Amino acid sequence: MGLTIAGCSSNSSRQSTQLSKFSHASSVSEIASMYGPIKNERFPIPAVPLKQVSSKYYRQQISYKTKEKVGTVIVDTKNFYAYLVQENGKAMRYGVGLGRAGFEWSGRANIAWKRKWPTWTPPSEMIKRQPELEKYSAANGGMEPGLANPLGARALYIFKNGKDTLYRLHGTSEAFSIGKAVSSGCVRFLNQDIIDLYRRVPSNSTIVVI
Repeated sequence: MGLTIAGCSSNSSRQSTQLSKFSHASSVSEIASMYGPIKNERFPIPAVPLKQVSSKYYRQQISYKTKEKVGTVIVDTKNFYAYLVQENGKAMRYGVGLGRAGFEWSGRANIAWKRKWPTWTPPSEMIKRQPELEKYSAANGGMEPGLANPLGARALYIFKNGKDTLYRLHGTSEAFSIGKAVSSGCVRFLNQDIIDLYRRVPSNSTIVVI
């Protein structure tokens, strides 16, 4: 998961212009509230700088036809979307960013674990490429939770046939990376979005990556 963290503050007038381009049912105030600061977290989360995110990636409920059962998470790696299948032909859609690991695995599996403010342990292959990450290895206890942690506010851990795929759905502070392929990591959501998904989807739910 990438270690660089965005540190940009938003300009209110430009952010309002971005919001005004949002053509779906949600109002400007609803979008601003949805991506506003979250203060009652272990680590308070700042507002998303929405000027860095295309409005098509804002969280929204849409009509969605699928044969997958309610509660299934579908990750569309071609279009940078994740869907949570809901009742009555609906789905909650989230914009995501993808790293190398996000493209390396596809198929069906299950969400085995859910963690709030997880620690992060880089895989051995990453440590070989970036020896400076050795201090965050499993042997050293990983990186402590926090806004600088590459897994962000929440992480969903994907297992197949009881084995860890090393595939993760997780939060990020890097708003600019949503809708893009970034250098490392799996499937990254805005922290506000991964918190929303975390509370909606139960453990052991099916995930389909296409």
